[in-house]
Amino acid sequence: MTADPLPGLLPGGEVPVPPPRGSIWQRMHPVLFAALSLLLVFVLYQGVAGGITILLSKGKITLDNVSFIRWATVISQVACILLPTLVLGRLRYGAARSVFPLRFPGARQTLLSVVGVFALQQLLQVYMMAQDAIPLPPELRHIEDLIKGMYEETYRMLVSAGSPGEFLVVVFTVALVPAISEEYLFRGLVQHSVEESSGGLRAAIATGIIFGAYHLNPINIVPLMALGAYFGYLVYRSRNLAVAISAHFFNNFVACAAAYMNVRDDFIALSPGGAGGGPVVMANALLFLVVFLGSTYYFVRITDEEA
Repeated sequence: MTADPLPGLLPGGEVPVPPPRGSIWQRMHPVLFAALSLLLVFVLYQGVAGGITILLSKGKITLDNVSFIRWATVISQVACILLPTLVLGRLRYGAARSVFPLRFPGARQTLLSVVGVFALQQLLQVYMMAQDAIPLPPELRHIEDLIKGMYEETYRMLVSAGSPGEFLVVVFTVALVPAISEEYLFRGLVQHSVEESSGGLRAAIATGIIFGAYHLNPINIVPLMALGAYFGYLVYRSRNLAVAISAHFFNNFVACAAAYMNVRDDFIALSPGGAGGGPVVMANALLFLVVFLGSTYYFVRITDEEA
């Protein structure tokens, strides 16, 4: 008669091997994973890459070093945002297709998303006018002007181009690469992770808020959050990261093109020269509110049809 094995042992005295539980990245709560991913990318991009760039450029952007700053930004975006995002997605989800859904977008989706972005830009210009009109104590107004001036001067140097060739370089470095890198991080990795615990629409809004805060621009934080939420909604509806990349690229491209053509990137469409006053601004807001709602409505219809 064969003796029964001891408790916890298999016949023959072998110790049972517990089923694999996955890596620590896979066991982590999705929101915690998203937060740690953002922290890691922030340290790499703002701390390491940003610190090196500041040291090499001596903390100033000039005509002599602006080309270096542009290409340093490209390298930093790819090495410290895009590549870590892909690695983190692989560690947690394995297959990249589930977290980074990417396919060639249809013409209708692309057109409606671009129209929606432009309409949203115009609405946000009106918001910024209202924000600037808020009375502030002289001390706070002085601080606001300093911050705004610093950001505007830095961005103006980055997007200014003196030739068609330099303009293409600006579009590549300021519009295309950030659109790809940031959408993979925010609408890909982060939104997908948050969606696991909060649902698609709430994840899109939450990621948009994070997107705005992540840019460290207190003056434009509300417009950045609104744009981020809209990009997230595009991905939520289309399940296609390419749609948000296209919209993000167009948003950045408008600023590049405006600088190249010596047009303020905060122009009002019905009054590019700034004339017209309050009635024109309100008409502009109403017009583009209708355009934004209409483009969003048809985007929802199209994505329903193609689902």
